[in-house]
Amino acid sequence: MYYIGYDIGSSSIKAALVEASTGKSLITVNEPSQEMEIIALQKDWAEQDPELWWHYVCKATHKILSSTGIDAKFIASIGISYQMHGLVVVDKYQKALRNAIIWCDSRAVDIGHRAFEDLGQDKCRTHLLNSPGNFTASKLKWVLDHEPEVYEKIDKYMLPGDFIAMKFSGEINTTKNGLSEGILWDYKQENVAHWLLEYYGIDTSLTPELVDNFTAQSYVSEVGAKESGLPIGIPITYRSGDQPNNALSLNVFNNGEVAATGGTSGVVYAVSDHIEPKEIKKINQFAHVNYTNDQPKIGKLLNINGAGIMYRWLKNQYGIASYQIMNDMADKVPIGANGLSVLPFGNGAERMFDNKTLDAQFNNINFNVHGQGHLCRAALEGIAFSFVYGIELMKNDHTTINVIRAGNDNLFRSEIFSNTIASLIGHSIEIYDTTGAVGAARASGLVDGNFDKFGQQITTHNHIMNYEPVEDNSSYLEAYYHWKTILTKRITNI
Repeated sequence: MYYIGYDIGSSSIKAALVEASTGKSLITVNEPSQEMEIIALQKDWAEQDPELWWHYVCKATHKILSSTGIDAKFIASIGISYQMHGLVVVDKYQKALRNAIIWCDSRAVDIGHRAFEDLGQDKCRTHLLNSPGNFTASKLKWVLDHEPEVYEKIDKYMLPGDFIAMKFSGEINTTKNGLSEGILWDYKQENVAHWLLEYYGIDTSLTPELVDNFTAQSYVSEVGAKESGLPIGIPITYRSGDQPNNALSLNVFNNGEVAATGGTSGVVYAVSDHIEPKEIKKINQFAHVNYTNDQPKIGKLLNINGAGIMYRWLKNQYGIASYQIMNDMADKVPIGANGLSVLPFGNGAERMFDNKTLDAQFNNINFNVHGQGHLCRAALEGIAFSFVYGIELMKNDHTTINVIRAGNDNLFRSEIFSNTIASLIGHSIEIYDTTGAVGAARASGLVDGNFDKFGQQITTHNHIMNYEPVEDNSSYLEAYYHWKTILTKRITNI
């Protein structure tokens, strides 16, 4: 028997097939080969056609089946990971009424700010664990205000993963985890935050039916089977936003365990037992995949917009063939890059700086000293320093950090990057060769709730190596304090 998993990203759709008995990954495919288009009709907008996600889910599924030659009747269950915070709205015929407003769209920032002021910090902190911010609920309010003709036709709103589950099954439902990602869950009342929707003037009946994770949420329908190539009746048993799912993929379930991602943007996602946050604007708190009323596991998420995109930008400007070449050049330069510092924040407003737009900066360039290798090293260190800065914020908000786990498909491949973080925070970084699609596939088999066995499979099949902190981190500290001084001046001058 097998499990199949999907990761619905904004760049591409990944699909993976794993053995049910061992959790071993058999194949992962990526569709399309080029990045999917993000539609930006206005500044700070970001949309995608949700039907395009489904098209590539089906294409990836057919590719897996044809490549492996397995009989699809032996696929036992489906797991879905998806880009967080997005908004999809459909009519009574389950047709999308407009493009999805995706995670990196910031049109609803002011709506969330006003809600935070009107509703009060204390209520938002104790009930939502967050500011309403620029999340799904606020995006739905934007549709109500600016596209009333669309709003009037809405039968249900949903998150991206809910839409894919609907396309498979013909049923519309959502999860507690998903609603928490959209800032639509009331932790104190243990229910949908109807009062927030009512404040926004949104009909509470637009909220989908609630279903539990790690159980049969819906089943592949005749239409879903015809389009995807999977048999009728396969259950969808799991769905989660991409960052909680990344944590699950890395065996991050318990207090003190942290999942980190250094892709286009950077994310630090720490699991905590603490349910009374101090910081609800710079850091977001979500119900983790193993959250229960009796054992509330909170995923504390800190996002860094300017991360891998900065290193990619530098690569493109140089016309260098690979990141490894850049890493090799950087490795020839000492820690601190001979005084050259980079602020990597050139990808829009940064949440951890109260949604200020800092822009990227190269500081202290000396034409007689610095070359390409220095720029590469300073860029890697600048991104690593931003992670450390964010981790410091998290530690000030009741977050315990004992170990960081990361995948092997992003910035953590770089020894300079990983060694810098490990040496500054004083904890090891464990590297695993896994993906969100593989994690979602494995999680679809977690109906028995055996998280320990699940974690053992990851350790057995996917652990690659550890980065350990150096005993003498004085050079790293000196470079970091120099960088933080420059950052402080920049923040002050905005």
